[in-house]
Amino acid sequence: MASSSLDTEAGQAHKAGDGGYTTAATAHAVDTDSWQQVGLLLVTGFNCAYVLSFSNLMMVPLGWWWGAACLLFIGAAAWYANWLLAGLHLVDGHRFIRYRDLMGYVFGTRMYYITWFLQFITLLLGSMGFILLGGRALKAISAEFTGDSTPRLQWFIAATGSVYFAFAYFVPTISAMRNWLATSAALTLTFDVALLAVLVKDGRSSKQTDYSIHGTQQEKVFSALGAIAAILVCNTSGLLPEIQSTLRKPSVCNMRRALALQYTVGAAAYYGISVAGYWAYGAAASEYLPNQLGGPRWASVLINATAFLQSIVSQHLFTVPIHEAMDTRLQRLDEGMFPRHNMARRLVARAVLFGVNVFVTALFPFMGDFVNVFGSFALFPLTFIFPSMMVLKIKGDCDGRWHRLWHWGIIVFSSVLGVATTAAAVRLIVHNASVYRFFADM
Repeated sequence: MASSSLDTEAGQAHKAGDGGYTTAATAHAVDTDSWQQVGLLLVTGFNCAYVLSFSNLMMVPLGWWWGAACLLFIGAAAWYANWLLAGLHLVDGHRFIRYRDLMGYVFGTRMYYITWFLQFITLLLGSMGFILLGGRALKAISAEFTGDSTPRLQWFIAATGSVYFAFAYFVPTISAMRNWLATSAALTLTFDVALLAVLVKDGRSSKQTDYSIHGTQQEKVFSALGAIAAILVCNTSGLLPEIQSTLRKPSVCNMRRALALQYTVGAAAYYGISVAGYWAYGAAASEYLPNQLGGPRWASVLINATAFLQSIVSQHLFTVPIHEAMDTRLQRLDEGMFPRHNMARRLVARAVLFGVNVFVTALFPFMGDFVNVFGSFALFPLTFIFPSMMVLKIKGDCDGRWHRLWHWGIIVFSSVLGVATTAAAVRLIVHNASVYRFFADM
């Protein structure tokens, strides 16, 4: 193995419990949560406000048959890849609570920093995407009551960022989210049921729905590649070791149980809404479904309100790894999360992070295009390429020729697909550059 990167951030390590493994020091809780809690966290985390755009991003460019096939294939592939990565949580007596630590231990310092960059750029842009969607939900609620006099989107973006900041400050870790999971689950259920009810109503009342794929052949190919990247984004996060770190022993078995819950119950919900949205509106499906929902005002307000409130919990899951890195660096690790010194430093760290994210989101309120770029650029390596690389490095010749060919095939195919989807996302940005305006009120 390459030289360990365990101490790159934490500066120290300790033996965890009676399991005999070494865990990098961290300001956040480790080895405390049940698999049911983490499974519910994954289900509610991925069933977030982003589902409001999945029909437009995933189904419209692919159509019925290719869309259904890609949903099933990429979902199954992501499940397998994360199942594989979960099995690498314990290596050579070390429990790896950060993806970058694991890559640094196996391949050296360079891969540590490459993984750090891919993770953090994806998580930062994901946070901006959540802030944008939360702002849109608040603006949609305001529009139901104020009409054309609705304030600019930037005010709602600022309000969303302020609420996210407060939640991140008072609920600082993944484990601390346990007290909010029941509320998040209730909001998710309300949101999904209300949205599905309106989609079914609109679909039944539609006289003729256009399901054809529009554009030139070249446009169809690039749009399809973008849809593949979007499907991957809705199925994986690139931070599985960070989530797995909170699980009680046996951490590998428990993580795989939680993944089974995500890719069955969770996927059924967000795939179901995506398919229902496409069935109801076809090629006209909006990038933000509530903008075209029929039905009474209260239904639109309910859907947008629950989407916003539920996103407060969901977004936290995808920003906690950034908080953990900052807390571990800035706080006194032997004093817990709530002494005055640690709370003051956490306040500053959270304020800086969300202040920057809110400003960039308000400046570029079309972050979706850029999220797709880094989603395709970063999530293909983090989800598919790196786990197979580690399996080949750690197990070597132990599992035979066909095993090596299998993982090399995953690496090559995922690399080609990652390059292609990234090129498609960059092309979309270039194509749409003429409509981009700083601080646009979209």
